[in-house]
Amino acid sequence: MDLRQLRYFVTLANERNFTRAAERLHIAQPPLSRQIQQLENEIGAELIDRSSRPLRLTGPGRLLYEQAIQVLARVDEMRSMMSRELVIEKRRFVIGFVASTIYARLPELIREFRAAAPEVELTLLELVSLEQISALKEGRIDIGFGRVRFEDEEVRRTVLREEELVAALPLSHPLAKIPGPVSLAQLAEESLILYPRAPRPGYADQVLAHFHDSGLDPHILHEARELQIAVGLVAAEEGVSIVPVSVQKARTDDICYKPLIETVTSPIIMSHRVSDTSPELALMANIIVRMYGIWGYAIPKGLKRFGAAH
Repeated sequence: MDLRQLRYFVTLANERNFTRAAERLHIAQPPLSRQIQQLENEIGAELIDRSSRPLRLTGPGRLLYEQAIQVLARVDEMRSMMSRELVIEKRRFVIGFVASTIYARLPELIREFRAAAPEVELTLLELVSLEQISALKEGRIDIGFGRVRFEDEEVRRTVLREEELVAALPLSHPLAKIPGPVSLAQLAEESLILYPRAPRPGYADQVLAHFHDSGLDPHILHEARELQIAVGLVAAEEGVSIVPVSVQKARTDDICYKPLIETVTSPIIMSHRVSDTSPELALMANIIVRMYGIWGYAIPKGLKRFGAAH
């Protein structure tokens, strides 16, 4: 078993189709099939149910998938950390982010930062909101963009804005064919796909809280590890999900996004160490203040003070 086989297997598990996985990996399909077969031979069990369409993971396949995700993430993090150590004399700035913020305004902020400070080594690290707390306190990241509110005397957070949440439905779903928004009560009757599975509390708990505040007890079918898997499961007609409205930019060919009747939002929160007075953090704060004005968002008072103080 090697890292290449694990990456091939994870990609196949996400795509649930050999052809699409091979295209994503930029290899031909036969070599991919051989690598998966070799992996199965080494483990001694079938990992993929090839008789289903789309492909499904077997029991051993699901176990290996969860472990492979953790191994590959740790390897990627290790490579990133080693790369930074090799250029320790260079100014560095590490951004932690939850996946859904990539579909919002984070890419524009990153481009502006790179343009304003090309001499700074900018590194991105995907971390769920609670992981960002320890990463900030340990110095592994310098700023975090997440969605979960928390209190820690060493970390300061600023809610940049509240993002609208929408329902993600398979195109064939009856609710997708009805004009107008859908309600939480209607979604509570469906098979719900939540993410992330861990750590908790997280975005999944925010979604559940909206249901519970309305006196609803939704039927949870899947708890996916990450956003991309949840959206893929919706496209595969496994259930419905509730996602930030910006996510609909990523996939629209096989998913219908519908607004909710209720006012349901999730915050986008910027977090940083209270003691951090670095010019890189000040630059990012000033970029956010300027870009929020361009985008027409209300600039949080705390962010205005932070930018001015630096």
